[in-house]
Amino acid sequence: MVPELLILLNLIMGIVFGFIHRGKEDYVALLRNGALAGLLLGVIFVLAANYLVPGGIGTGTGVPAVAGIFGEIFLFFLIFLLGAFIGDKLEGVRRK
Repeated sequence: MVPELLILLNLIMGIVFGFIHRGKEDYVALLRNGALAGLLLGVIFVLAANYLVPGGIGTGTGVPAVAGIFGEIFLFFLIFLLGAFIGDKLEGVRRK
C-alpha cells in the first residue's frame, strides 16, 4: 500500500509542479526542470519505498537488484513528468 501512495503523491506533486510553472507554454523548460525534479523525487521515493516495504522490484543482489531500482526510479520519473504536463495543461485551461 505504501508504494501506491508514493506513486499517487508523485503524480500529485508533478501536477502541482506543472501548475505553478509560470510563463508561456515553454515545454522545453518544463521538460528540463521537470526532469531534474522528477529524477530527484524518483530517487527519494524509491529509496523510501524500498526502506518501508522491503522486497520490492530491486530485491536480491547484483545486477537484478540494481536494474530493478533503476527501473523503479525511471517509472517515478515518468509519472512525475506526466503529472507536470497535466498540471501545465490545467493551468492553460484555467487561464483561458
